[in-house]
Amino acid sequence: MPSDPEAASPAEDWEARTDAAIARYQKYVNPGLANLMKFGGFGALEYSAEGSLIRDAFGNEYVDCLGGYGVFSLGHRHPKVIAAVKDQLDRLPLSPRVFFSEPFALLAEELARITPGDLQYSFFCHSGTEAVEGALKLARAASGRPGVLAAQAGFHGKTLGALSACGRDVFRERFEPLLSYFVRVPFGDADALAAAITPDIGAVLLEPIQGEGGVIIPPPGYLTAVREVCDRHDLLFIADEVQTGLGRTGKMFGVDWDGVAPDIMCLAKALGGGVESLGAFMGTPATWEKLFGENPAMHTTSVASVLAARAGLAALEVTQEERLPERAAELGAWALERLETIRAAHPMSVKEVRGKGLLIGVEMAHRDIALLVIGALAMRGVVVAYAFNNPHVMRIEPPLNIPRDLLERALNAVEDALTEAEAMLEGITE
Repeated sequence: MPSDPEAASPAEDWEARTDAAIARYQKYVNPGLANLMKFGGFGALEYSAEGSLIRDAFGNEYVDCLGGYGVFSLGHRHPKVIAAVKDQLDRLPLSPRVFFSEPFALLAEELARITPGDLQYSFFCHSGTEAVEGALKLARAASGRPGVLAAQAGFHGKTLGALSACGRDVFRERFEPLLSYFVRVPFGDADALAAAITPDIGAVLLEPIQGEGGVIIPPPGYLTAVREVCDRHDLLFIADEVQTGLGRTGKMFGVDWDGVAPDIMCLAKALGGGVESLGAFMGTPATWEKLFGENPAMHTTSVASVLAARAGLAALEVTQEERLPERAAELGAWALERLETIRAAHPMSVKEVRGKGLLIGVEMAHRDIALLVIGALAMRGVVVAYAFNNPHVMRIEPPLNIPRDLLERALNAVEDALTEAEAMLEGITE
């Protein structure tokens, strides 16, 4: 791996500090996570990042093909986002919540302008799971019914309400009973969704593409059919665009592939421009009135980061100015073609390559292969991860503005890592 010549301190100092940090993770943060990170090849301290590159404390350089699970769509430390946040930091970082905030007002207006359909109002929060929690409250208030249809293998967050909709038992079982009235149906099957409707159901919650489910892409027209089912049965359609939104799939929003408009939309991850943590749920006037019409304080948060609002405004500006959805579509098509060539050369290890834009999944024949390849890529200076709800799938989700030569370097490393993983497994079985 190339080295950064500007070392922050002697290597021996960083070795001691790394050991100390890992020990503190094991004692004070999460012992299992510490062990998993070390096993996966991420046993160093992060030090700096810029664009599509991350550097650890020893000066080793990594091509970021995970992008913070979708957070770093603009890359790390995009200069326009950094400038906006620094400007705000010198004046008012957090809103005192007693006056009007121009950055939040402008951000809400811009979201209303670029989102599909009649989405008009925004509530800002700090993460995707918070956005989903708010969306569920909005849906219940607007529909008057508690039931929600969600998809098997779907992922919407790990707070209790969002977790109730998640489609993987391992995350839910220890916390049951969760919220009732959640029904999970096969993703991509509008007929199955329609058949599951009962008088208690008031909303449908779906990702346009299942990211944590393993980059599962529904058949063409699925979201159109879902919208028709919702209209026919007077249900609200909640689009969870936390991962697919803001250009990731090659369109500004995942629902744009079918040209449909949801009643409620959840956003986060890329919304903060890779500099601040920012989420939002949006609704149409008809839905918003049911939650906030009688009491504007029905859903609140004590902390409102004006830094995050400025970051969000800058992120939307950059996404449009740099035509990042179009770039994701073009670069993603090239990457899928390259990965398909790799799959053909490793048919016993790689089952399928799929994706839209720069949300790509490489499904391995066994989860052990995925883990070995991820570790081997880390040793080659490439960061990827597996999908939460499908550990067989290695996810490739780089910044939308990643230079093509860096992505090509990363994909070449995938082929080398597969060859190494296959040799290791062959050695174990002999």
